[in-house]
Amino acid sequence: MAIATILGFPRIGPDRELKRAVEAYWASKIAEPALLAVAAQLRADAWKMQRALGIDHIPSNDFSLYDQVLDTSTMVGAVPARFGHEGGRVGLDTYFSMARGTASAPAMEMTKWFDTNYHYIVPEFEAGQTFSRMSTKPLDDYREAKALGIQTRPVLLGPVSYLLLGKAKDGAGDPLLLLERLLSVYEGMLKDLAAEGAEWVQMDEPMLGVTLDSRARAALGEAYARLTAAAPSLKLLVAVYFSDLRDNLATALALPVAGLHVDVVRGPGQLDDILPKLGDKMLSVGIVDGRNVWRTDLGHALGILDHAVQAAGANRIMVATSCSLLHSPVDLSREKGEKGLDAEMRAWLAFAVQKVGEVATLAHALGDRASVAGPLADNAKAMQRRRSSSRIHDPKVKTRAAAVDAAMLHRANGFDDRKSIQHRVLGLPAFPTTTIGSFPQTQEIRKARQAHRKNEIDDTAYAQFLKEEIEGVIRFQEEMGLDVLVHGEPERNDMVEYFGEQLRGYAHTANGWVQSYGSRCVKPPIIFGDVSRPKPMTVDWTTYAQSLTDRPVKGMLTGPVTMLQWSFVRDDQPRSQTCQQLALAIRDEVRDLEAAGIRVIQIDEPAVREGLPLRREDWSEYLKWAGECFRLASSGVSDATQIHTHMCYAEFNDIIEAIGSLDADVISIESSRSDMELLNAFAVYRYPNEIGPGVYDIHSPRVPTMEEMRTLLTKATEALSPEQIWVNPDCGLKTRGWPEVRESLQHMVDAAKEIRARVGTPP
Repeated sequence: MAIATILGFPRIGPDRELKRAVEAYWASKIAEPALLAVAAQLRADAWKMQRALGIDHIPSNDFSLYDQVLDTSTMVGAVPARFGHEGGRVGLDTYFSMARGTASAPAMEMTKWFDTNYHYIVPEFEAGQTFSRMSTKPLDDYREAKALGIQTRPVLLGPVSYLLLGKAKDGAGDPLLLLERLLSVYEGMLKDLAAEGAEWVQMDEPMLGVTLDSRARAALGEAYARLTAAAPSLKLLVAVYFSDLRDNLATALALPVAGLHVDVVRGPGQLDDILPKLGDKMLSVGIVDGRNVWRTDLGHALGILDHAVQAAGANRIMVATSCSLLHSPVDLSREKGEKGLDAEMRAWLAFAVQKVGEVATLAHALGDRASVAGPLADNAKAMQRRRSSSRIHDPKVKTRAAAVDAAMLHRANGFDDRKSIQHRVLGLPAFPTTTIGSFPQTQEIRKARQAHRKNEIDDTAYAQFLKEEIEGVIRFQEEMGLDVLVHGEPERNDMVEYFGEQLRGYAHTANGWVQSYGSRCVKPPIIFGDVSRPKPMTVDWTTYAQSLTDRPVKGMLTGPVTMLQWSFVRDDQPRSQTCQQLALAIRDEVRDLEAAGIRVIQIDEPAVREGLPLRREDWSEYLKWAGECFRLASSGVSDATQIHTHMCYAEFNDIIEAIGSLDADVISIESSRSDMELLNAFAVYRYPNEIGPGVYDIHSPRVPTMEEMRTLLTKATEALSPEQIWVNPDCGLKTRGWPEVRESLQHMVDAAKEIRARVGTPP
């Protein structure tokens, strides 16, 4: 019989129980035992659910209080010296300090997990780096499940991917040179898991899905030769996801392991290359999409699985999710239709719990179709109804998209011409200060929004509340001395969901949360059909804010690529077509803002780098249509209107020319956690437009000093011309509290004043 398995399950809980417990712990409202009890209950519930639905290989150690890569750093003892850890088990306070920083120790860098909107904590390797076990979490979780009578398959981030995902600091050199030292910790962990009775261990090596050099491939061979020898009774399953193997196929198949997992959602054609060369390995076929919300077409999936069974035999096939279900909402059954998902729409969808059921159904179907005839028939009907639904296609949208021409993709004049006009119109000082858009989403704002949704306060009262919030934010920014203001976004629940709620072609969930980083969860809207904008979305609030001040107020929009990447996207047409529809909708909003007198408009695109395919040979096509979609959204304005964009928490060095081709007048970027490292690319490329390098990390509660910000700005002047530089935080302030925002922004403005005085006014 084929084995039913998944690669991981969401850890946030069906009602975001983990978020609330972690944040209560940070706020000293609960103690460590209470937090750990919530975590243990969530793990137990997930394991029991998977067993009940028919999963044979149930993962453990897929749960994390913050991030699985951070868990690996604590397991192997890669704790940076600034956190003062003196050896032994890493406690919770040190663990969370590594992720969030302290008053004296900046947080570790955070960036995107491959091409997802999940953020991981980047490992740091210092000069003389050593490794030793400082956490027994994989072993603890296995024992915990075993005590419940559940045999699990522990999940470890593979050693080579771990090193390649990290960064060498302070002369540490090439991370791969640390492999031999690192492997001893992994060997010890595998030996202990084997001694406890583990039969399989899942080793995630997602770097097998990217282009690797010969050294990295050799490192994989060396690593798994040692690891399989360390615990001969264990069966290792090496898992690669988010891409196909391509030129790493021979490397993966040569590894001396018992099984290989591949993602056939992202790489459906690779099975024909793998099956003839599989040898005696088990093959885990990732056929159920772990990253989207659509029901699997079980008939189509069975055709692929039947092919694999015919080639390898059912007893050597695992039916699996394409990747961890970390990237899916938890449970569709919690959607009751009160917020936009009617019965027809729900019939098209599957969240994590439902995907677990799909995996089990497919595995059973390989052995006995009749045993799951009912679910298969129900699925086939749902697939047909979705394909034929009139809700999906809008001829007007398709006609407009077909009429897009080259002139719509470019500003009328180049940046040099626009710059002089904008400087004259806006009259800003050197090193102008601004923020990225959002201000703290206080408890009062959340309560008012919830009361309005429940009809406990009417539209008039809610609008008055929002106006008061906006005026307060405007007055605060004037008091701080900021140069370009924002309205603070009190009306917005999320930078994507807010716009999705106002666009046709989108559906929305009440409880479709997924983890973005740490305790931060987002609720991506669902693009199910052709997208259009029925009416202006932001004009009223932005123009109201502008009416309160003589200083320029930025219109704040989310860009088409980010709207695409941070939504669950329809899978029945190319993503580029959906992105173009989004761009046309945002273009309409940009032009309406300009017509209403808004002279600075920010179109945020933090997800451009995130959307880059894992394989370099696939980049050019993506970057072409992504850049065209941004320019389509932004290019319908006059030279006097200044277009900003914002990007954060990603490595831009390798796509810097594509970023330049966006032709935004000003780009703001995250650069504080990386100590302005990102600016190196802008300096080498000689980025022609203006840049706002983030001078402090808003994802940490730590308030940086004015001197720290001044130092970062000084570094910026070494890489960029002074007339290019703006001064801003590295991201929006939505998640921060007002006291730290006040202190941090005051330090930021003071730093800008000092650097102006030192450098002078650029010509």
